[in-house]
Amino acid sequence: MSPSHTPRTPPAPPASPSRTGRPRSVEAHAAILDATRAALVELGWSKLTMGDVASRAGVAKTTLYRRWANRSELVVDAVAVLFDELRLPDRGSLTADVEGVVLQFAALLDRPETRTALMAVVAESTRDEALRERIRSSIVDRQKRLVLVGRERAQARGELPYEDDPAQAARNADMIFDVIAGAVVHRALVSAEPVDAQWARSFSLLLVGGLTTTPGTPPSPRASTGPA
Repeated sequence: MSPSHTPRTPPAPPASPSRTGRPRSVEAHAAILDATRAALVELGWSKLTMGDVASRAGVAKTTLYRRWANRSELVVDAVAVLFDELRLPDRGSLTADVEGVVLQFAALLDRPETRTALMAVVAESTRDEALRERIRSSIVDRQKRLVLVGRERAQARGELPYEDDPAQAARNADMIFDVIAGAVVHRALVSAEPVDAQWARSFSLLLVGGLTTTPGTPPSPRASTGPA
């Protein structure tokens, strides 16, 4: 008598990895910001609509309004991610580091999507306090990291003194940021003059000379020179 055999159930195919909503959400977010910048360059601020952005990004308009109350907030976030690309290079001296980030900043402002978006939201923010605050938190405060990194690096090299008063150190960082951002934005967008290597070098020497000089003392040679 042959032994009985219990039929074996074939193994189930491996379960496909579960997909959460997050990757798709991240992709949609990036697509919306890309579409916003493209629409702004093509249409200009006056003709930009949430509906047009939604159509370009392939999402429902309600998706936009769940994340942004209006087009101003959307455009701020669209340009903020571009500024997040800025990095402070380590070029061996404070002057050379400042020069490097100035040239990066100028190149960013030379991109049509950055220039158009920034000028539009800044103009709009003169009538909108909430928008000014969003620009401050999403762009200005986030980019102050470059000043903090540069100062720490220069202090470690012995180019700048350490500051004992945290409140004064914060005020100094704000001023340094304002000087760099204000000068580059004015030159590139208001005066429409080139921010080239020569201008960046001269500006960096002037800034670092002011940071490293106290009344009656010459600038630190180490802080004022370095590889270009």
